[in-house]
Amino acid sequence: MQEELVTVEIKDGVADVRLNRPEKYNALSQPMFRAIIETGERLRDEKSLRAVVLSGNGRGFCAGLDMDSFAKMGDSDNSAAGSKADTPRSLLDTDGRVENFAQRPALVWKYLPVPVIAALHGVAYGGGAQVALGADIRIAAPDLKLSIMEIKWGLVPDMSITQTLRDILPMDVAKQLTFTGQILSGPEAQQLGLVTQIADDPHAEAMSMAREIAGKSPEAIRAAKQLFETAWHADAKTGLELEAELQAGLIGSANQREAIAANFAKRAPEFHDPE
Repeated sequence: MQEELVTVEIKDGVADVRLNRPEKYNALSQPMFRAIIETGERLRDEKSLRAVVLSGNGRGFCAGLDMDSFAKMGDSDNSAAGSKADTPRSLLDTDGRVENFAQRPALVWKYLPVPVIAALHGVAYGGGAQVALGADIRIAAPDLKLSIMEIKWGLVPDMSITQTLRDILPMDVAKQLTFTGQILSGPEAQQLGLVTQIADDPHAEAMSMAREIAGKSPEAIRAAKQLFETAWHADAKTGLELEAELQAGLIGSANQREAIAANFAKRAPEFHDPE
């Protein structure tokens, strides 16, 4: 993995993940796609992980696709020497999975078993907005500029937006933003529900929230995310049965007993990592 494109620092169960291409507003080149995916997949296996904060270094979260980079790849795509691995068409490769390569930088955060909080500042345009939509919670600066901007380039949003935006907006509002490419401020995005809350320092606020989450029972937090991700669009039988199944696994567990003991003793709990 090209670690310089995405930096990760884990402390006390909280991963501080930062897109790190500040000179390009963290625009999504092919290597940037790969670095985000590999970071998320590596974190998925971290048993000590309790929460993730996802942000961007520099003046913005992510400006979307690096059009210069993809234009150059387009030239190689049409040449005999072009490698399939370095062409725009490779973004559509699934490698046998349900989602393709272009959809993974957003979906990888939904697939993480722990909460992911996106801290947004500057711009979150196009693919950048879609990466942010893969997070569980979004905290934005007041002057954020957010847009589902693909229509500007004659494209549809295709970075798993069908699996993320549906959890946030009514279809008519989603269509309006997609058809127009309207640029929203932080407060406007919050009013629509695209942003969870506004903060002058979204990264600091996101880290504070992540540390609070990290202080809860890790098995209960993971179960809660699994519950909503699995049951939100499922039928009643699936949702109700999953509630009961997850609760049965938590009741009487070591961490659940520790939560009770800590509350009665009015002390900080000492939880163990999930097995």
